[in-house]
Amino acid sequence: MEDADAPAARDRQGRPVPDGAEDGDAGNGRAAGFRAFGKSKDHRDDLPQVVTGMAVTRDGIPVRVWCWPGNTAGSALIRQVKDDMRHWSLSKVVWVAGRGFTSAENRRWLRKGGNHYIIGEKLRSGSAEADAALSRQGRYKDVAGNLKVKEVRIAEDERFVICHNPEGAERDAAIRARLIAQLKELTDGSDKLSRDKRAELRGVISTKPGLNRYLRTTPGGLLRIGASRAKAEENLDGKYLLRTSDPAMTSEDIALGYKQLLEVERGWRDMKQVIDLRPVYHRKEERIRAHVLLCWLALLLARIAENTCDATWPNLRRELDRIAAGTFTGPAGTFRQRTETSPAQLDILARLGTDPPPKICQLTPAAP
Repeated sequence: MEDADAPAARDRQGRPVPDGAEDGDAGNGRAAGFRAFGKSKDHRDDLPQVVTGMAVTRDGIPVRVWCWPGNTAGSALIRQVKDDMRHWSLSKVVWVAGRGFTSAENRRWLRKGGNHYIIGEKLRSGSAEADAALSRQGRYKDVAGNLKVKEVRIAEDERFVICHNPEGAERDAAIRARLIAQLKELTDGSDKLSRDKRAELRGVISTKPGLNRYLRTTPGGLLRIGASRAKAEENLDGKYLLRTSDPAMTSEDIALGYKQLLEVERGWRDMKQVIDLRPVYHRKEERIRAHVLLCWLALLLARIAENTCDATWPNLRRELDRIAAGTFTGPAGTFRQRTETSPAQLDILARLGTDPPPKICQLTPAAP
C-alpha cells in the first residue's frame, strides 16, 4: 500500500479522463495518480494520500464532499469548490477560509459573482497589511466573554479586523515562558563549549521552530535568549488578523463568522477519529471515493441527530447503545426480546421521529 498510483490523465476536477476521449475533454487538467505523494499534515510524506474537501454550513451540517489526487495544491481547491457551488440557489455567499488561502489570486476568485470572503491573515508574515494593522491605535469592543475585536482601515476595497482572545493571550504567554525556560536550560554553559560544539547545538535548536524563535546568536557565535523577539511575541499574544471584502458586515459578525471554522475542524476531527475515515484499506479509486462518500453520509446523520436532540453524538450513541436484545429459550420455543427503553432513550427517539424497536423481535416455536 506504500506505492503511489500510476499517473493518469485527469480533468480540472481531478476526475480521470476516459481512454479515447478528445484532448479538449481534459481541459487544463494534468496526469496524476489518485493515491499520490504530497504534503502531509501528519508529517507522513512517505505515504501516498488523497485530498478531501467538505462544505459545512454555519450549523455544522456537511452539505458536500470532494476528493482529489493526493498531490493537488490546496490553494487551488477553493476555486474549484466555488465553481461547483455556483449553481446552488444561494442569495449571498461569504467564503470563510484559513490563512493558507490568502493569496491575491484566490481573493479575486472568491469575489466573482458578487460574493465576499473572510480570510485569516498571518500576523508573523511581515506583510505590509499585517504591520499596518498592528500599528494602528484604537479600542477593542467586547464580542463575547473571550473575544474582543478592533477594526482598522488600510485599503479601500478591504477591511481588516484584529481579534483578541484574553484566554488565548494567557495561554500564549504560558507557552512562551515554558519555551524560553527550556531554551535557557539548553544554552546555559554553552559559552564553555568549543565553536564546533556550539554550532552543533545551534543546529539542533534550529530544528525546533518554537525554541529557535527566541534564540539569538551574537557576532562571536555565542547563544543568547532574544529578549527583543520575546517582547515582539508578547504583543501578539491572543491576537489574530482577519481580512474581509464585505462592506456591510459588522466587525462582530466578521469575528464570529471566522470562528465558525471550528465547526469545519470539528467535522474533520469526527471524520478521522469517530467515523474512521482513515486509514483507507482500498486501492482502487472508485472504492476510495465510495469510502469517503459513506463517511460523509455518516457525519451528516450524526450532525442532524446532534442538532435535533441538542446533544453530542458520543452521548447520543452511548445512550442508544444501552438498548440491547436478549435471547430466551424455553419449552415453547425461542424468542428475542429487547430491554426496556429508558425515558432518555424514548426522548431521543421521539425527537428523531423514530419508533422504538419492537419488544419482541424474533419468535421461533419449538419443533413438534
